[in-house]
Amino acid sequence: MAQEEGGSLSKVQARVGASHGITDLARKLHFYDHWAPDYDQDVAALQYRAPRLSVDCLTQAFPGPPHTALILDVACGTGLVAAELQARGFLQLHGVDGSPGMLEQARARGLYQHLSLCTLGQEPLPSPEGGLVCLTTRTNLSNLRYKEALEATLDRLEQAREWERLVAWPVDRWELATSELEVVPGTSGSDGFISGIVYLYRKQEAAQVEGVRPSAQPLTGL
Repeated sequence: MAQEEGGSLSKVQARVGASHGITDLARKLHFYDHWAPDYDQDVAALQYRAPRLSVDCLTQAFPGPPHTALILDVACGTGLVAAELQARGFLQLHGVDGSPGMLEQARARGLYQHLSLCTLGQEPLPSPEGGLVCLTTRTNLSNLRYKEALEATLDRLEQAREWERLVAWPVDRWELATSELEVVPGTSGSDGFISGIVYLYRKQEAAQVEGVRPSAQPLTGL
């Protein structure tokens, strides 16, 4: 049953905090399957900014006509990034996620041309030819082990000349923290945010997407 409107922030924080504490992949995907119907409203309560930040990053790296860009949304979840992409004119969208429940929600939006059940690092991604690859993760304390494993996977893809990194964009205000231990230093415990990062890649073997600018330095301003 979907969470009733007006559900307390503390209940949302408890649920999201529980997801942060799961490290086993199978258990985490199972958790996301059951969370999928409530996911959008829960992360909205936490002022989840990753979808908008991802597209901010993409529009800075790709100044050309957005409808010409082919985007692979990795760990696309319920399709929140796709909704933001479409609103800004990006229409060629592919998505992958390891949770069937999340993919069901994403498919219901009708924004992706193609959706695949796939987990980065576990199997090859069905990356579109000539496409850009967008993915994000948290950089707060409870997620550092996952972030290190993710970056090791991304490094292997670069070393194999399969992907080229265009942008790695750290962000302080990602979403509201679920506990004071996760708060970014310098913010208050009552309204503090955790941090995150946006990655943008291009497939090396595909034809270069005209107008995309590789960035050796993280973007600023978020």
